[in-house]
Amino acid sequence: MDASPWPAGAATGIGSLPGVDPLEAARIVLGELPDLPHLPELPARGVGADVIGRTAGLLVDLPVEVVASGYRTAAHPGRDHRRAVDLLRHDLDAFEEAADGLAPATVKIQAAGPWTLTANVELARGHRVLTDRGALREFAESLTEGLNRHVAEVAKRTGARVLVQLDEPSLPAVLRGLLPTPSKLGTVPAVPEPEARAVLESVIEGVAADVVVHCCAPRPPISLLRGAGARAVAFDVSVLDPALWDEVGEAWEERATLFLGLTPSTDPGRPADLRGVARPALELVDRLGFPRAILGTHAVPTPSCGLAGASAAWVRRALSLTRDLGKAFVEPPEGW
Repeated sequence: MDASPWPAGAATGIGSLPGVDPLEAARIVLGELPDLPHLPELPARGVGADVIGRTAGLLVDLPVEVVASGYRTAAHPGRDHRRAVDLLRHDLDAFEEAADGLAPATVKIQAAGPWTLTANVELARGHRVLTDRGALREFAESLTEGLNRHVAEVAKRTGARVLVQLDEPSLPAVLRGLLPTPSKLGTVPAVPEPEARAVLESVIEGVAADVVVHCCAPRPPISLLRGAGARAVAFDVSVLDPALWDEVGEAWEERATLFLGLTPSTDPGRPADLRGVARPALELVDRLGFPRAILGTHAVPTPSCGLAGASAAWVRRALSLTRDLGKAFVEPPEGW
């Protein structure tokens, strides 16, 4: 395996920030997370700025439009598609401007993974894309091609190595058959784990970059994601189902890296300090019987999820705490 895309002690964000100013967002991320900055997402801008619309804008030869029920495949690129493409271009322009002279070694970008994307885009007849095997395959292939174009563009603009984060918040529902049908009277049949893994693997293997898969649901399928080839798995420690502790332990036994969601994504309403934010990670490590030093070598701290719902003040505080936590994992303060 190639050398790690991130240095020891690195920290990063999940993706979203509040507000509508991409230049300000890029400056905040680059200033607070210099070792592993991410291209910010600003969903408050509306259609095309949310994770599904933004990812749909990357698709090659598969235009998507907005209808009353959400996103749906379209015959031709229209206003909604152009808006998503334009918003992402503006984000890249802003990030390139903010990064001028900083030269980050690695930049992380985010997009919906194939299952979350196809669970949230409809076919023309109203059914979810993932219910049609042919359409599912076409979307996975188009997403892979679009991600590779995006990776190449980001690398060209920044001179950085690019890390891809695939967001799969819908995957647990896909695996458990919990997605409602268009009539809302039933649910889409559960997708077997081997099939889910194979589709995700096809995208991960096809992308010309290291891939992290993020799932902030209480039951992220950690073993499935690792089996699909993810370089790291990202999840929210605060909501992690104890039934998943064994999968965390297996990952660390095999020296996999985990992105640990630790810093609250919104202001907790009480003073937040480094020790308090670190506590869930320290308790998890102790519970599983690993030395705490594994956090410095096989963990990257992040906020618990995206920061779109945070105040501007909390965004800076959260990212600052996350950055300091990464350093503390490598050089623990006295008394840890």
